[in-house]
Amino acid sequence: MVGEGCIPPTGDPLVGRVVRLDVMQPEDVEGLFAVYADPVVYTQGYAMALPPASPAELQLLVTTAIGARQPGGTGRTAYTIRLVEDSPLGAAGTIVGTSSLGDVDTQREHVHLGWTMYGSRWWGTAVNPESKFLLLAHAFETCGFGRVKLQTDVINARSRAAILGLGATFEGITRRDLRRADGTWRDSAVYSIIIDEWPAIRVALRARLS
Repeated sequence: MVGEGCIPPTGDPLVGRVVRLDVMQPEDVEGLFAVYADPVVYTQGYAMALPPASPAELQLLVTTAIGARQPGGTGRTAYTIRLVEDSPLGAAGTIVGTSSLGDVDTQREHVHLGWTMYGSRWWGTAVNPESKFLLLAHAFETCGFGRVKLQTDVINARSRAAILGLGATFEGITRRDLRRADGTWRDSAVYSIIIDEWPAIRVALRARLS
């Protein structure tokens, strides 16, 4: 049952000045392979998977992500992130990463913004802040969520800094949370943004993007 004034992610395209986010499709595999096969990603704190050896190997992950979106938008909505137009960042339509809205709880008005991956070429550019801005705006303004959770591996300093840079509040560590690809257990650093904080964060992100 949907909570008052709160709906799951709609699946509509989220379009900004630099990037657009579309619900992931099977034909995105080839473009996403260039992101997931980037070796630099796996030397900078991302340890939840091993780099795929081929697009065919990545297909299972993409199929799972697509299938995680349930009727009505519950479950997890995975987005493919593309460049909007030709720029120094690449040609229009180039796939630069992926992110998701998941763990949808409309009764508690909670959603998890995560499952994010970008190719290292686009680190430190407008790609991440604009993608996060579009997802947060969709969560708070379109869907009516009251709390958005973000989390990452405690060892991923780059990701932790990026989350704090959005204006999120550090909540603590969930110990022995998820198993990494090498079999070790990850402690997760958990952050959140709540609806009361969104207006100020929205202004700050807009200023940062302009």
